[in-house]
Amino acid sequence: MSTPTAPPRPLGVVTGASSGIGRALVDEFVGAGFDLIAVSDEDMTDDIARSGLGEHVRPLTADLATPSGNDDVVAALVADRRPVSAAVLNAGVGVHGRFDRADLADHLRVVGVNVVSPVWLAHHLLSGMVARGEGRLMVTSSIAADGPGPFQSTYAASKAFLSSFAQALRYEMRGAGVTVTSLEPGPTDTRFFARAKMEETWLARGPKADPATVAREGFAAMMAGKRRVVSGSKILKVQSIVTRRLPGAVSARFQAPLAKPRGDR
Repeated sequence: MSTPTAPPRPLGVVTGASSGIGRALVDEFVGAGFDLIAVSDEDMTDDIARSGLGEHVRPLTADLATPSGNDDVVAALVADRRPVSAAVLNAGVGVHGRFDRADLADHLRVVGVNVVSPVWLAHHLLSGMVARGEGRLMVTSSIAADGPGPFQSTYAASKAFLSSFAQALRYEMRGAGVTVTSLEPGPTDTRFFARAKMEETWLARGPKADPATVAREGFAAMMAGKRRVVSGSKILKVQSIVTRRLPGAVSARFQAPLAKPRGDR
């Protein structure tokens, strides 16, 4: 008598997977029974091997600020030949400081990774999901999307774009069997602040959420098909509600001291 064959594991995708929320999402996907393509701008091969996840996780190194990097992700999905059941577009970078004092190339990289890449990959992913009549997509925005972000202007604007983008896609996907979720964490204990050179700001020195908790809450919300999840303390969630209702000028004045660089007036 033949042994029953186990059903194939669904395929997931996470971008920005090498650390922080993205790395924690890798564990969430595998723990929930997924195989995963984990996309990062750093080589994750050794990390995945040490973690014992190699059987279920395929690391893919790609620079999502470039057309070739996004093409590499699409090519990997096509080559896998399996439908993507759930995906998280999580990669993100930031630039700190007064807009005119930071390199233009750094600002354009924020736009490339945080805006262009999610549009690029979402278009490919949703096309396949809609054709099958099922799928889950989550976009990592931020509570920085709630208002203008002085001294992190392009970052906050990019997150506002992602929040709006996710909500618009969710509406368009009605009746298609596909849900779109916006994950909006507050300050989280990741490498983001160091990479954005924000270590001396109030945001970096203040309380932060555990990335594993953010990933767990986000993954659960995505799989439940929820519209939006603000991950963090109750105070943070109240702050998000209040900030969204403030006029832009008032919100900017409130947010500016949180990210103000030393020496700026």
